[in-house]
Amino acid sequence: MAKEKTLFYCTNCGNEESKWQGKCPSCGEWNSFTEHKVTKTSKGTEVKHKKSISLDDIVIEDSFRYKTDIKEVDQVLGGGLMKGSSVLIGGEPGIGKSTLLLQIADSIKKNHKVLYISGEESANQIKLRAKRLNISGSGINILCDTHFETIIKSIKTEKPNLIIVDSIQTLQSDEAGNIPGSVNQLKYCCSQLIKETKDIEATLFFIAHVTKEGIIAGPKVVEHMVDTVLYFDHSASRIRILRSVKNRFGSIDEVGLFSMEEKGLIELEDPSGVFLTKRESGLPPGISIGATLEGTRVILIEIQVLTVPAKGTTSRIFSDKVDVNRVSRVAAILEKHGGIKFSDRDIYVNIAGGIKVKETGIDLPLALALYSSRTDIPIKDGIISSGELSLAGEIRIIPHIERRVKTAEDMGFNIFLSPEKVEKTSLDVKEVRNIKSAIGLIL
Repeated sequence: MAKEKTLFYCTNCGNEESKWQGKCPSCGEWNSFTEHKVTKTSKGTEVKHKKSISLDDIVIEDSFRYKTDIKEVDQVLGGGLMKGSSVLIGGEPGIGKSTLLLQIADSIKKNHKVLYISGEESANQIKLRAKRLNISGSGINILCDTHFETIIKSIKTEKPNLIIVDSIQTLQSDEAGNIPGSVNQLKYCCSQLIKETKDIEATLFFIAHVTKEGIIAGPKVVEHMVDTVLYFDHSASRIRILRSVKNRFGSIDEVGLFSMEEKGLIELEDPSGVFLTKRESGLPPGISIGATLEGTRVILIEIQVLTVPAKGTTSRIFSDKVDVNRVSRVAAILEKHGGIKFSDRDIYVNIAGGIKVKETGIDLPLALALYSSRTDIPIKDGIISSGELSLAGEIRIIPHIERRVKTAEDMGFNIFLSPEKVEKTSLDVKEVRNIKSAIGLIL
């Protein structure tokens, strides 16, 4: 017999309460609870015993992971698509999520069945996009429906190898209320789809909406359910960055770089120097070049710093591509060990091309850019650096310095400031152990 009761869900974290509350006891958000009617069906089914199996008896076939023809996607996913896995991809509207997944479907359709479930676009709209991307329709089946039970029936009947749901917020199940996109709907539809795709060993892609803060909309529990969470960001006007923030089958530090063109997303052939600005003369004051590591890939970045007299009684730091706390810490190290004052200055920090950098190797080039901007003295041309700063002003060793040096050498740089010596390179690698010695080499 079906029973209906009222529950309240926090739209920020998905916390469930039996009555409305002004402040969520789980995440502390105010006025975040919404009311939802939940229908529960009591069934007197018998619980069956399921025998466990030994870990040694589990055999993994070579075909359990298969590659696409898009190398950047394979790199971010940890080597390709995994059978029975679920992937959640979020990004701003119009950034190219549907385009990317349609290109992934096109890349594997010769050997795998694809089911594209659309709750936002009609079949004609998807056909027009495929035509613009020069994608033929054979091998890709389209299902334009939002009714969850209908979708599950189609999946069980067709048994596709790749399932794309665009988007998860549009699905509506009779078992989880009447409002699509609600917390209960998202949790129920996601869990049931993941269970079904694991049973048939298919790969499942969810497209998800994002909030104005740029995070995936809906309860956080959805991100815990899936195996992989990807964010699709943009830096420059045409550059798209696919970044992994959770991956049970690979590294979470990998990024994929694409260029949005008329014919769709194109992989960048030489992403190492895509964020560098081409100049006829030397670097202006406040600019330094650093070698950062994104997963297994070395990317050369241009750090831009502007320091101006503080507009108020206290100085402020404006930085959205580099963590503000990191900028503040590096500025404090320079004040202590570099003999230069920043407490009376507003600091503006940017990364050319708009890529966000979290890696510790950015400390040294950030410090050099801060010093150059504060003294108004440009860094000598052809210098690149990478290293982590300690609070004592020491430059600490960072991983994969040989690969960073090799990439800088290929891009035509002359001098590399490194915390350790590197052999077998034509590049002039200067070993620097503290920030004072590094400052003496750049000016």
